[in-house]
Amino acid sequence: MTHYQTIKFEKIEAGVFITLNRPDVHNALNEAMIAELTEAISLSAEDPKSRYVMIQGAGKSLCAGADIHWMQQMANYTFQENVADARKLADLFKTIYQAKLPVIVHAKGSVFGGGVGLVAACDIVIAETETVFCLSEVKLGMIPAVISPYIIRAMGERQAKRYALTAERLTATEACQIGLVHQLVTSTQAEAELIKLQKALLLGSPMAQQHTKRLFKAVSNQPITQEVHEMTASAIAEARASLDGKEGLRAFLEKRQPSWGQ
Repeated sequence: MTHYQTIKFEKIEAGVFITLNRPDVHNALNEAMIAELTEAISLSAEDPKSRYVMIQGAGKSLCAGADIHWMQQMANYTFQENVADARKLADLFKTIYQAKLPVIVHAKGSVFGGGVGLVAACDIVIAETETVFCLSEVKLGMIPAVISPYIIRAMGERQAKRYALTAERLTATEACQIGLVHQLVTSTQAEAELIKLQKALLLGSPMAQQHTKRLFKAVSNQPITQEVHEMTASAIAEARASLDGKEGLRAFLEKRQPSWGQ
């Protein structure tokens, strides 16, 4: 286990578990947590046996956005200091979005501001039914700048724009309806459903999952051009010729589990 001040980083069987660990402030983001989360996500794929990353929050909430004391400090920064600080937050979301392994997040409690960005940057989102989401920045005279690429991808531009402009609170059901959340669970169902999801990921080829993430990133929001046709044709050709592709086909024909699923 790697030790941090604001998060817990644990390797459990085939998964890396990252727990935001500032429960007294609903796991609000500050400079230390941003740095530690970025490093932990970057380290997550170093063990070749790791198959997924699980992000969760200690206490009642996943992440209630930015720490108010940290924001007060930033108010006294110069413009260039503010830009440098914002780049670190942008790097965090980029690191999550581009992570080599599938990233699951368990949303609960209050998920505001940067917490919504964290959710939007992950691959798979499971939310408890009582979770409340809010793009609250405009109420503080701020804008959801570094999280905007991810919330627009997750929610669509029109939905993201509405909730960024109004700072209305979204119920978990509403968040699921507009695409921010994949699945709703009760607090008592959460652990079992997350285990089921983790087991489902282990049935897939790790190589194919990594290539799928890279492929979807490349074709997302792109026009369907000849270049995209060629890129996708090359991608499936490479997959067919790969060791995992050949093993997967053999296992299917031989009616057995492929080597990675055993």
